[in-house]
Amino acid sequence: MTPSAADSPVDLIISACTVLVHDDQEGVGFAEDAAIVVRGGVVEAVTTTAAVADLPAVERIEAHGQVALPGLINCHTHAPMVVLRGLAEDLPTEEWFNDVVWPAESNLTERDVELGARLACAEMIRGGVTCFADHYFAMDAVARVVAECGMRALLGEAFFSSQGPEGRERSLEFALRHRGAAGGRITTALAPHAPYTVDDADLAATAGAAREHGLPVHLHAAENRDQTDAGLARHGVTPIEVLQRTGILDTDVLIAHGTGITDGDLPLLERAAGRTAVACAPRGYLKFAWPGTTPVRALRDIGVDVGLATDGAASNNSLDMWESMALTSLVQKSAEGDPRWLTSRQALHHATAQSARAVGLGDTIGSIAPGRRADLVLVDLTGPHTRPVHDLAATLVHSARSADVRTTIVDGRVLMRERHLLTIDVPDVVRELEERLPALTDRGHGRRVQRYDP
Repeated sequence: MTPSAADSPVDLIISACTVLVHDDQEGVGFAEDAAIVVRGGVVEAVTTTAAVADLPAVERIEAHGQVALPGLINCHTHAPMVVLRGLAEDLPTEEWFNDVVWPAESNLTERDVELGARLACAEMIRGGVTCFADHYFAMDAVARVVAECGMRALLGEAFFSSQGPEGRERSLEFALRHRGAAGGRITTALAPHAPYTVDDADLAATAGAAREHGLPVHLHAAENRDQTDAGLARHGVTPIEVLQRTGILDTDVLIAHGTGITDGDLPLLERAAGRTAVACAPRGYLKFAWPGTTPVRALRDIGVDVGLATDGAASNNSLDMWESMALTSLVQKSAEGDPRWLTSRQALHHATAQSARAVGLGDTIGSIAPGRRADLVLVDLTGPHTRPVHDLAATLVHSARSADVRTTIVDGRVLMRERHLLTIDVPDVVRELEERLPALTDRGHGRRVQRYDP
């Protein structure tokens, strides 16, 4: 579609930029000297700069030297955990959970969660993230933040079986109450924590509720090889086999991490009745010294989408999806012993189209094309660290940084313009959060929200 000057004014025109586009086979390419026309929160056209010269618009952005990308999608995080950033360092997984994080989380109030979510959303907007999949507690507070700051999110209220049936019921109630909120920018999921903290009965009940209400499930499973080995030693089954026998794989499921997925698990994932996706967050795996990583190539070969993620900032220290994209490419090369995998174009594909499918929004976001929601970012490639450009995809994946994002747009609304946040007051958030830190980080009480024992 080519817009006409005879039409009523469109809401936004972005012109004189390079636009990342997907072809019919979802290959990544680039359109030069291009323009994006936005009306009613939707991309109306991707055309040339010359074609929109006389088109009336409420707002225009001239983006010389910039690349327009679909907004990045953080497919698995715990946004409020930014309040614990740097609190638990240089520890193995068990000590990280049991000695520091889960005791600190027992202190969390809803206000702490809200402040953490605000700070996290500010960080993600500044880094070009337009949508995130969040799995945490007190999620009413996170939903409020998403509604106010203008981001898009898949939200799930996490629960453990140790909370009794009330935990599972709260997760369902949250998902039903907030589904479609914020003008459709909020979608919801059921969020059991993991097979090692949620028993088979609760997983089966969750699967039944997901099918009954048409909800996806978002959980951790086979996070690392230790969890898989423990499942085999104690029960003779892997975490993925637990998901299969409890019916979770009959739902649309987003599995966080999956570095412990075995070759024997792959046929189960391939035959899953629902849409199955895995979120890969490589920095945390390196930090915990896990011996493996998400088997992206094997999952791709059986048709399982792999989205990119950061996990929470308590383990990753950052919500930087640019770093996640680069690390995914590099770690996969090392894991496969093949420099031809994962290429920069493949990494961009995972960061856009596959990540959109992973969070259940593959028909809505993940590409810049007519009919898609106008979730996009403008990236400045004029800095010395991004010049010269011989291969634009490689420059974006391996040279560009989150600080190169100049403008972030969701549903056609500008949330950050020229690095200036428009919907979150970061100094106010930081000021209040700093006052709350002593109570938040106290571990002298001996409580913890759960015990890690995979």
